[in-house]
Amino acid sequence: MTSSVTFLNAQIVTPGGIVRGNLSCECETITHIGDGNESGQHIDVDGGYLLPGFIDTQVNGGGGVLFNDDTSIAGIAAIGAAHRAYGTTGFLPTLISDELSVIDAAMRATEAAILASVPGVLGIHIEGPFISKQRKGIHNPDMFRTLDADSKALLKSLKAGRTLVTLAPENCTPEDITELVDAGVIIAAGHTNATYETTVNALKAGMTGFTHLFNAMSPLTHRAPGVVGAALEDQTSYCGLIADGHHVDWAALRIALRARPIDRFMLVTDAMPTVGSATKTFVLNGQTIVVRDGVCVGPDGTLAGSDLDMTTAVRNTVRHVGRTLPEAAIMAATAPAHFLGLGASRGTLAIGQRADIVWLDADLQIKGTFIGATQSETVAA
Repeated sequence: MTSSVTFLNAQIVTPGGIVRGNLSCECETITHIGDGNESGQHIDVDGGYLLPGFIDTQVNGGGGVLFNDDTSIAGIAAIGAAHRAYGTTGFLPTLISDELSVIDAAMRATEAAILASVPGVLGIHIEGPFISKQRKGIHNPDMFRTLDADSKALLKSLKAGRTLVTLAPENCTPEDITELVDAGVIIAAGHTNATYETTVNALKAGMTGFTHLFNAMSPLTHRAPGVVGAALEDQTSYCGLIADGHHVDWAALRIALRARPIDRFMLVTDAMPTVGSATKTFVLNGQTIVVRDGVCVGPDGTLAGSDLDMTTAVRNTVRHVGRTLPEAAIMAATAPAHFLGLGASRGTLAIGQRADIVWLDADLQIKGTFIGATQSETVAA
């Protein structure tokens, strides 16, 4: 693709609403939105929608690859390619609870993938092993451990990209959280049985996120607000949501979105290797996981991540949760960009922003994914 590209006849989804017209890019940067300026190569969107490229902060696998099983540049590239077919232009390969040696290998592979310019890699998400046995989900409790000097040093060691760590606040101290945050690590609560008070103290210590809100965390009840209550009350932290209709009921999503600002919610897939793959089974912790009725489950029915892609999550947010397409775009791109500290260059369609773009048709089906104005060759199945 040439360095100058103009998307014609588009409905351009911006935080302020939908703008009809053209969008032009020069050298990977958006330079024009609106009428005219038909410079460079032309791509006729034919009345379709242009959205900011989706940023997924929780991607366990895709294209038949599970990150825990393949902590390599090639494995990360394969996961990214599978999700790029569904509009994901930025992602955090996500490691489920494992040995420190595997975490180390995954972090070094992430650094290498970023240095090798593997498309879309923004850092790493380490989901466990510093989590709660009471809220373990599909994670292997044999891997669980508490934070110590060695593990904290490892979590602080990434030399390229962002590090997101999901932990249970009750299994560490506020001082642990502050130490990691001061070193540039982003902390989220997840797989946690913490009380409301413990969660609030973690927020005060610098925690800024909640991993898949509602799932694998102490619920909101009228005498014990729990992690969910603390998350919904707080107005500045970021909450991940799995909008597949299985992890969280649509009504619960609608209620949550009324409780706090829309730009503090992030759509995540929590995707497993089945996304972008014809094979709908895989092995995790020695257990065979299958896709049943659109959701990944273990032998006992425990949820094991998802078979969700970001385009479907956006479409579900519009159709089942009742949000506008600009609001869904904020949740899929703008909010996660700011959560990762990348909002100055990514996450919105605006002049001066990086030209990471998703093209959807009138039915919100994927038509094209562009990273730096270059179209991905990967096509969604």
